[in-house]
Amino acid sequence: MTNAPARAHVQPLIREHRIPTPDSKPYIAVEGPEGNLWFCENGASKIGSLDLRSATFREFPLPAADSMPVGIALGADGNLWFTEKAGNRVGRITPAGTIAEFGLPTAKTGPDGIVLGPDGNIWFSLGDADRIARVTPDGSITELGARMAPGSRPLSIVVRDGALWFSAAGTGCVVRMTLGGEITEFPIPSPDSQPRAMALHPDGSIWFVETGANAMGRIALDCTIAEYAIPTANASARGVAITADGDIWFTENFANKIGRMDATGVMIAEYDIPTAQSGARCIVAMSDGRLFFTQYDAGLIGEIVPR
Repeated sequence: MTNAPARAHVQPLIREHRIPTPDSKPYIAVEGPEGNLWFCENGASKIGSLDLRSATFREFPLPAADSMPVGIALGADGNLWFTEKAGNRVGRITPAGTIAEFGLPTAKTGPDGIVLGPDGNIWFSLGDADRIARVTPDGSITELGARMAPGSRPLSIVVRDGALWFSAAGTGCVVRMTLGGEITEFPIPSPDSQPRAMALHPDGSIWFVETGANAMGRIALDCTIAEYAIPTANASARGVAITADGDIWFTENFANKIGRMDATGVMIAEYDIPTAQSGARCIVAMSDGRLFFTQYDAGLIGEIVPR
């Protein structure tokens, strides 16, 4: 039996910060240009920001109610870009809180994951349309590439080797798409794996959660896929982040835990979240070494201070 790393015995400090708006349902989060945590309030149709120095929140209502913001990413222009799943729009918010919105050409596309592309544009998944789209800094939108198989449900997106890599939750694949729209699919061995959140590792591999297979997945530079089981059954892994030491941290929605694994797939530990049934979703590794995670069902932002 493999011995757990020594750091498995060191319990990190976990704090929780309550978002002012009730039923805010925080979802995807990202580090902003000033070092604050920015996040989508899926239930309140707001964009939130947590100042890490003062532990205070700012919230910015979107123009349309029930727009359901989901994904958020930092753009090359220093602004935050976000997707509105129900509103069928992509939006932009400045660090000062000025918001602009851009409607999509096709109706009911379900925009979801979003990332800054290698070309300086923002790219995002259309989970209900089985396509990927691009928005330029001035708000011009193009839907690219051949439509994937119906029900592919592209979600999270990361950038590697000058291309876009995304999870296809509906077909159980990791997909590579060039900026020209050419698609290559890499099937995950486990059936009904339901890949969701993804994160790029310093070694060039991409780690992703497999919500359906109760595992963490890794696609190497040679595109081989490995899977590593999560000890707690039916954990419902949802978010993943990678710290500077190469460890993989992930949220366990149903288990109400934070998981930690090393780069070889050895499980380090699982840490209980203080608030029960908090609905842990996204997790973000910040530049100062701390991690933050969203607690969708509890309206909280969790903070992890590794020791």
